[in-house]
Amino acid sequence: MGPLSGMKIIELAGIGPGPFCGMLLSDMGAEVIRVDRPGNDPRRMKDVLTRGRKSIAIDLKSEGGKEALLKLCESADALFEGFRPGVTERLGLGPDECLARNEKLVYGRMTGWGQEGPMAQAAGHDINYISLIGALHAIGEPGGKPVPPLNLVGDFGGGGMVLAFGLVCAMLEAQKSGKGQVVDTAMVDGAAILMGMFFTMQAAGVFSMERGSNTLDGGAHFYGTYETKDGKYVSIGSIEPQFYALLMEKAELDPEKFTAQMEQSRWGELRGELTEVFKTKTRDEWREIMEGTDVCFAPIMALDEVQNHPHNIARNSFVEIDDMVQPAPAPRFSRTSAELPHGSRLPGEDTRVVLLAAGYVDAEVDDLLSSGAVTQA
Repeated sequence: MGPLSGMKIIELAGIGPGPFCGMLLSDMGAEVIRVDRPGNDPRRMKDVLTRGRKSIAIDLKSEGGKEALLKLCESADALFEGFRPGVTERLGLGPDECLARNEKLVYGRMTGWGQEGPMAQAAGHDINYISLIGALHAIGEPGGKPVPPLNLVGDFGGGGMVLAFGLVCAMLEAQKSGKGQVVDTAMVDGAAILMGMFFTMQAAGVFSMERGSNTLDGGAHFYGTYETKDGKYVSIGSIEPQFYALLMEKAELDPEKFTAQMEQSRWGELRGELTEVFKTKTRDEWREIMEGTDVCFAPIMALDEVQNHPHNIARNSFVEIDDMVQPAPAPRFSRTSAELPHGSRLPGEDTRVVLLAAGYVDAEVDDLLSSGAVTQA
């Protein structure tokens, strides 16, 4: 099941955005075969990002291991890796070698800085990539320092999600042209794409470089977070005039003070007033008043609370796999619904099954196992 059912994709094991990409593709029904390094890693059994796919453990530095991977490429629609530029070429497993075995293969590459450029070989993490393209500069309190938004913008939004999109685009094109190609995904490029709207606002002169002074960065009193009486928090996004009017009604705000919504010089003063208003009731009391209305309100839920919210329950937004609550596959499809994925597999748990499906016979698999080129968990 799932819209990518019938697609076969090879994932060279990595961390962060690579496994996230593999999860997205697997959740949508693709057969994703994860190529792990030999050796068991007990942490893998509880990793949401590695759910839903088979695992084969290959020593990619051995001749038998290299040949096994190239054999897998022959029947695959795509392969993706997340090493520094040049690593797979030095292994003899770069795009040229893999596409020589299968000219329709899509070869996805995930790096922080891209395959070329003055920083291409430098180490980095999400915080560095979103620094370079302006995202991190824009996030933080007025007069304060930039605040990292977890690693959502660079690793997962700009990295893993953009790679998954690129792979699917290239696989669709390969069905028409019969030719594969390389998909160069850089987290710095993907994070820049996510900032498109703010470049529009900057060009229009309506986005300030001062942190915490804009409508969407917490500068506006009607778009932000507020502490409640019980020490919890709620979020408000009452941008449109009709939603702002409802906020004034539900929070019983003084119209004489709050009517001038877009008078930016008063945002700080009005935020202070709202801060005191929201502290008069608990989070659940504010939920009773505002939740489900056009105020644009939501309680700020912690990770250990989200599965119990009625809306998340109604949407089945979270599932339990391997005794661990985790996000359900998204998006939803009316006809080709994705099946609930299974949990993570041990590195090499499916080695024999994968090799037999690729065309090896039992005796050949035994030889590879005895040589150490591959291992079976």
